[in-house]
Amino acid sequence: MANKITTYQEDLIEALKKPREAAAYLNAAMEEDDRAVFLLALRNVAEAHGGMASVAEKARLNRENLYRMLSERGNPEIKSVLRLLQSMGLKLSVEPKNKRAKSSKIRKAA
Repeated sequence: MANKITTYQEDLIEALKKPREAAAYLNAAMEEDDRAVFLLALRNVAEAHGGMASVAEKARLNRENLYRMLSERGNPEIKSVLRLLQSMGLKLSVEPKNKRAKSSKIRKAA
């Protein structure tokens, strides 16, 4: 029985079907501080979730606009990114740079 050989891209797409993997991948892409890298990561996650047409339909976005939005030169609006992430079972969150930082407490005078 011959072993099936897969490409890196095929393995990546398969891994990105898992929400935790997709979230970690997108977070790593954001840390690169390069819009093109993040948009490529979003394209890969979209592919893992059924492809652009399927994701566009779920997110209620125009497929052609989604392709443009996620192109290397794309400049998506935040509401479009949020809809796209939500359609793939993901969400955007913000956290402090320094994970040790404690939240400041505002105390009102009694």
